[in-house]
Amino acid sequence: MNSCEMILAGFGGQGILFAGKMLAYAAMLRNRHLSWLPSYGPEMRGGTANCHVIISDDPVGSPIILKPDIMVAMNRPSLDKFEDEVVPGGMIFVDSSLIDRRVKRTDVEAVYINATETADKAGRKTLANMVMLGAVIEKTGLFSTDEMKETIIKSIPAKKAALAAPNIEAVEMGAEYIRKNK
Repeated sequence: MNSCEMILAGFGGQGILFAGKMLAYAAMLRNRHLSWLPSYGPEMRGGTANCHVIISDDPVGSPIILKPDIMVAMNRPSLDKFEDEVVPGGMIFVDSSLIDRRVKRTDVEAVYINATETADKAGRKTLANMVMLGAVIEKTGLFSTDEMKETIIKSIPAKKAALAAPNIEAVEMGAEYIRKNK
């Protein structure tokens, strides 16, 4: 992979920015060039949130993404807003638990993950973002689940170390979802 440009989007409070941060941190740990640019509406919880993540073998010239290779939609407004921006041949990941429509485009690969339902059934409803992250890394090969596990362990502060295990479990659930639905 030379470069991957990704937009992750959903409601504030879904952990969109955290999932993007984990991708950026994983790239940093592997000495890749990266950019992480968060954006959120005036209401942090319940408002819109998205982030642009660029992972590259070469220096990143701008953090702005106009045509992402990958888009993650955790809610319908995000799918509606960003679907047409994805490059032909790109991938769109959809949380099918919360989004009541299919991707309209036929020139991209649509990947449907019932991330919120999967997390909820495991008693981890607030970790749907990490279920989705696990699905993204498994499907794209950006990082292995072991690399993401290492990233989570190294990035969570010591005073919040108890949060590492549930986040890792959620990533593994997302990766397993992709493996089972090939």
